[in-house]
Amino acid sequence: MPFRYRLQKVLDFRIKKKEEQLQEVLKAKQEVDRIQLLIDKNNEEISGVIHIMHTTTDFRQMDSYDKYLKHLYEKGEELEKQLQEAIKVLKIEQDKLVEREKEVKVLEKHKEKAIEAYKEEEKILENKQLSEVAVQKYFQKTKEKKEENEDL
Repeated sequence: MPFRYRLQKVLDFRIKKKEEQLQEVLKAKQEVDRIQLLIDKNNEEISGVIHIMHTTTDFRQMDSYDKYLKHLYEKGEELEKQLQEAIKVLKIEQDKLVEREKEVKVLEKHKEKAIEAYKEEEKILENKQLSEVAVQKYFQKTKEKKEENEDL
């Protein structure tokens, strides 16, 4: 009889949950990367505006440049807050993934032990059958010898 793990459905369910959690981690990582890209673009824009301000000496436009820079700095601060939140979410999702991986490893370890126990049991049954066959052969041979002795 082939080996059948009685908790296979549970193991499959946990593996599925682990894979789903891995997808959540990837989504959270993509969100962190997206926000980081926005921060980089904002910083480049700030650098560009500052460079334009220093090269252009038209005082009539300085006030609008200042307002725009203030807006960019505020946007940068908001993006930093979003980045910190996204990093927190990423860490939480990674922790959940670690838990799912532990759950799967526990069942895989249990399955390995169950397979080993099954193999041992099969070995014992095989040895028992071989022993019975050997005993039957022994009695058959002794019976044949007895009959030969009786015939003589």
